[in-house]
Amino acid sequence: MNLKLNKMNKKGFRLGDLSGIAITFVVLAVVLGVGSTILDSIQGSQTADGFAYNNTQEGLQALSELSGWQVTLATIVVAAVVIGVIGLFYSMKRE
Repeated sequence: MNLKLNKMNKKGFRLGDLSGIAITFVVLAVVLGVGSTILDSIQGSQTADGFAYNNTQEGLQALSELSGWQVTLATIVVAAVVIGVIGLFYSMKRE
C-alpha cells in the first residue's frame, strides 16, 4: 500500500500534460503567423530604407528565425515524450 502511495506522489511529466504542450505549439504558430502578417502590412506602408522600414524588416527576420526553430523544438518534445513512455512501460514491466 505504501509503495502505491509513493508512486502517486511522484512529480514529473504525465501523459495528460500532452494537451497543454500541443496547445502551446499551436498558439506559438498562430502568434508567429499573425505577427509576421502585421509586420508585413506595416512595412508596406513605410518608405524604403527608412528607420521604421528597417525596424520592421528586423522584426520579420526575427520571427522567421523563431519559426524555423519551432520544428526542432517540436521534435525534441516528441522524442522526450516517446522516451518517457518507453521508460514508463519498461518500469511497469519490471514490477
